[in-house]
Amino acid sequence: MHLSENEGIEGNTFVVTGGSGFVGAALCLELVRRGAAEVRSFDPRPSSPWSIDLERARVRCIRGDVSKKKDVEKALSGADCVFHLASYGMSGKEMLQAGRTDEVNINGTCNILDACHEFGIKRLVYVSTYNVVFGGKEIVNGNESLPYFPIDEHVDPYGRSKSIAEQLVLKSNGRPSKKKGGGRLYTCAIRPAAIYGPGEERHLPRIVALAKLGLASFRVGSPNVKTDWVYVDNLVLALILASMGLLDDIPGREGHPVAAGQPYFISDGSPTNTFDFIINPLFRSLDYSLPKLTIDAPHALFMARIFWVLYTLLYPWLNSRWLPGPLLLPAEVYKIGVTHYFSILKARQELGYVPMVTPQEGLKATISYWQERKRKELDGPTIYVWLFAVVGMSIMICGSFLPPIWPLAWTRALGLLFFRSLWILRLVCIIAVALHVGEGFYALHLSKKVDPANSKVWFWQTLALGFFSLRYLLKRAKN
Repeated sequence: MHLSENEGIEGNTFVVTGGSGFVGAALCLELVRRGAAEVRSFDPRPSSPWSIDLERARVRCIRGDVSKKKDVEKALSGADCVFHLASYGMSGKEMLQAGRTDEVNINGTCNILDACHEFGIKRLVYVSTYNVVFGGKEIVNGNESLPYFPIDEHVDPYGRSKSIAEQLVLKSNGRPSKKKGGGRLYTCAIRPAAIYGPGEERHLPRIVALAKLGLASFRVGSPNVKTDWVYVDNLVLALILASMGLLDDIPGREGHPVAAGQPYFISDGSPTNTFDFIINPLFRSLDYSLPKLTIDAPHALFMARIFWVLYTLLYPWLNSRWLPGPLLLPAEVYKIGVTHYFSILKARQELGYVPMVTPQEGLKATISYWQERKRKELDGPTIYVWLFAVVGMSIMICGSFLPPIWPLAWTRALGLLFFRSLWILRLVCIIAVALHVGEGFYALHLSKKVDPANSKVWFWQTLALGFFSLRYLLKRAKN
């Protein structure tokens, strides 16, 4: 396409579902920058890390749920173009909630399509996923001619629901409007690779949290496995180009938009190994241990299925904060352990898509973000140190001062094994508790100078762990 950079944007009204999210917020801000008359963010969250930026840019934030038809109609009325980014079930515990996943991804998409039909909206850009054609079988330099992966063979509700939704969107292309003189609805689907960048909220926070706890100790698949990644700015560019590709008044193509009814794979155009490209450099920059073990995909898949079964049994409590996310799930094994990457030639030829940000530049910005974030957040030891300190102190206190009756008799016996006499055991226990208390109050005093936002948490963590926690605070104070 040979269009100006603001073609179809200036003077138009846009709705971005999921507009308070990582990609949605970036898209809203870019649309404002390019001169859109009005940009609406449609999202169920009351706030997000990008709320202040959206407010400053005068993006109209509408709180609502795509699975509720009235909310959708309220948000879409009077719009010229819709970017449908809202989805559910991409990662973590969400992946096991099939009912909610279908409700948002399928029913929500139907509501969007109905509203576009009702209000005479002419352009709908749907954000899909690689998973509509990928289900665990190797794909090398695939393209848009690949058939959809069989619906009943998807390993998770997310991939299945997104495939159904994409097909509904593309089959709705060319649908005439109910509104008199409203013209036709033109649709296309963008299939992004794994998304990264400063502020990404789906995958990297979970990976970093596991690394902090010392649980990211293995890599999945051989070093030869390659997959695609896409930097957030490159994806936003592709979405905007896709909206231009749905314009039906381009000279020479009147009534025949170039992108109408088409899917497009979008990535940085540089397939690479996930661990070598982003995980290992990120861990190294944050001083976390690199994965030392390698598990092949079949064994990792077996382990992931065990987690799937366990968390399925815990289904009623999946939304509870006390329940941590699963270490690994089957769809995630396929994402990082099986080669699958795609050509962006079609997007380049039809939309004019050329990645603006190189993988090296994108990785540098992502690492800088995480380094700054680590400086602001509470730091601490791995889960193994937590278990050693908490369990060790509990055993010492129980063995020293509680009656040696079953089931606590073993704690007294264990204490006497090491310290030979009860009074020595009690003396050591009192000294240890006094040290923990003293270190806790010293951490509270020091943290008020070097990390006031987290001073109370530093106190409680150091009270529980003693020097195992205090050393991280001393290191921060030194830096």
